[in-house]
Amino acid sequence: MKKKNAFLALLLSFSLLSVTACSNSSNSANENGKNAAGNSNTSVKATSDVGQTAVKNEGASDLEIKAGSSVTVFNPKIPTLDPTQWQGQILVGQGTLLEGLYGYNQDNEIVPKIATGYTVSDDKKTWTFTLRKDAKWSNGDPVTAHDFYFSYMYQLDPANTTAQLWLSVLNFVKNGYAYHAGSVSKEEVGLKVVDDYTLEITTTLPHAILGDMVLSGSMPMNPKAVEANPGKWFEPGNFVSNGPYMVKSFTPNGELVMVSNPNYVGAAGQLNHGNVETIHVLPATTVPVEDYMSGHADVVLIQSASDLQYVKKTDELKSQLYTAATYAIKYLLWSNPTTESPYDKKEVRQAIAKAIQRKPIVESVLNGMGGATNIFASPGWPTEKLEQGLPEDLEAAKQLLKDAGYEGGKGLPTLSLYVGVKQVDAQGEQIALALGQLLQQNLGIKTELVQLNEAQFNAYQYSGPQGDAKPGFILASGATNWSEPGSLDMGATQQLYSIGTLDAPLEATKQFVDWTKETYYKPAIEKYGDPDNKNAGVEWSDWAALEKAAKEDIAFLDKWTAEQPADWQPYLKQPGLPTAAEQWQQIVDLWKNAKNSDEKHAAFVTAWTFVAPNAPGGKLNQNALDVQVYYNSYQSDTLRDLRMWQAQFVNALTVEDAAPIAAKVVNNLLEEAYAVPLYYQQQYFLVKPGITGVQSNPWAWGNFYGLHLLSVE
Repeated sequence: MKKKNAFLALLLSFSLLSVTACSNSSNSANENGKNAAGNSNTSVKATSDVGQTAVKNEGASDLEIKAGSSVTVFNPKIPTLDPTQWQGQILVGQGTLLEGLYGYNQDNEIVPKIATGYTVSDDKKTWTFTLRKDAKWSNGDPVTAHDFYFSYMYQLDPANTTAQLWLSVLNFVKNGYAYHAGSVSKEEVGLKVVDDYTLEITTTLPHAILGDMVLSGSMPMNPKAVEANPGKWFEPGNFVSNGPYMVKSFTPNGELVMVSNPNYVGAAGQLNHGNVETIHVLPATTVPVEDYMSGHADVVLIQSASDLQYVKKTDELKSQLYTAATYAIKYLLWSNPTTESPYDKKEVRQAIAKAIQRKPIVESVLNGMGGATNIFASPGWPTEKLEQGLPEDLEAAKQLLKDAGYEGGKGLPTLSLYVGVKQVDAQGEQIALALGQLLQQNLGIKTELVQLNEAQFNAYQYSGPQGDAKPGFILASGATNWSEPGSLDMGATQQLYSIGTLDAPLEATKQFVDWTKETYYKPAIEKYGDPDNKNAGVEWSDWAALEKAAKEDIAFLDKWTAEQPADWQPYLKQPGLPTAAEQWQQIVDLWKNAKNSDEKHAAFVTAWTFVAPNAPGGKLNQNALDVQVYYNSYQSDTLRDLRMWQAQFVNALTVEDAAPIAAKVVNNLLEEAYAVPLYYQQQYFLVKPGITGVQSNPWAWGNFYGLHLLSVE
């Protein structure tokens, strides 16, 4: 899944909507920290043919470290152990080397670690966390609220240009980005140390932040270590841990050796670590089964169908094979072409969905490395029993085509199937070819395979309609980056974030493509002036067209918003955000207070991009006033309802509240056959006898995590 999807915004009116969840309850303490995704263990039940469920550690208390014990695990290359960077360290930074206020347990549930609990204010924006007083750093220092505050402000510091703020709770902290950009003071940031063991976090908008508290960027850093070794505190010899393990040695993109932290004190009443003294993490291998058999590793992920089949046929290895479903779905995503075709008819798309036989694809192409499904859920997912996919029914599919006027596929143009090149999607070509054969054989529909490089493939999946798209489907992946109610759809509602998609009229799709072709939309330049002209906007008379458009757009949007149902008003007019009129006035004030021509022109460019479709860089700004007016003018009632329901479930108070709404949105897309699930992804791995506590990582980056829970007999 694209990383940016974790913070994509949904455009509904002039306010930018959060795609994540609200808090659990106001003024409520939470001692258990229930997983925001709401699921317990989602592993597939044990079978002798496809692998067994990984063996957990028994009991809820920490084990005594076994002297001389070690486990070797393969994982992706780790270039750095800096927790503020998005890379392989996230597999060891979450609870293994560094421990946050909350973390994952063996069931992928979010539980308290350094925290003892929290309360949430009435407006659901201010979270007050209490910390344990017995937690220690590996150098003996106590772990306090000051350490978390230091870590967060270190990342937010305007001088820190490399911190990836989206990879932490900082993505939602009030004024966090503004301070990072240098536009507000540090005192205005929504972080406060109440006392040594109480931390207060205020978010910009209501958001369920527990799912973000387990991310590596939300881990604390030891202030002494950072200040004594700036830029190098995370290197061996300098790294001070507060997790169950410490760094013994580390080679960037090479081996990481971790040893038990003798000063570690875990949360009472739960399992915080296993009993292994030393954990070796080796960079991922291309021949995992061979390395496993030769004794080079104790735990390996099976990466190919051929390796899986070999393991299944080898008695010694078969008994050491384990499996778990991941929170990811492979599916067909409607391509939103700019040309009209018979595939615009729902019945034709439904026929395709009903005619696809998934099990043969899973068995022959994937060789079992997935599970057939017609819904957006893997086993145990909270919406699993709430979703209703179109059933496989070949006779019904043929009848649908006949009723639509295309019996036996006659009159239907070639259907395009878009896949990534092998470096992007190793199995995509095989799956598409298998789908093509099925559709030709079952419905008489001819298909063509279109392979896309990584940039093209990502654009087709995540960036809305593409100018060269033909009628067809993209072999897309829906995944969950981390635990939050906004992930309940498993990516099914991706297209609701772009205009011109699904049942939008053809002219809206064409308009979207036109807006994204150029750095600045030419008709807007003709109407409002040229942002690239350094003299534009210097005189107030240059603003006339922009000011007129802004006032008219805002009046339209205010009226449209007021006409929507009362239940939707909180999502359309979010408290704490400036109105569009206030934002426009702020931009005008920038011009009025400008000290020279350059500053006046800069204010003009800001105003231009606030009203017109494009932001600098040739990217469509879906929050631009002109775009919102166009969008709210053409969208159907169905599209409007889907987007509002989407806003409701991603901002839900609990997973129990979110799941039925998420399922309602997904079920509509399934019924319309704009999204056609094929299979949920499955991980298989080998574990040497006597090792327990191995956790297959179910989130988007896969492999293994929770390495601190490893145990040996």
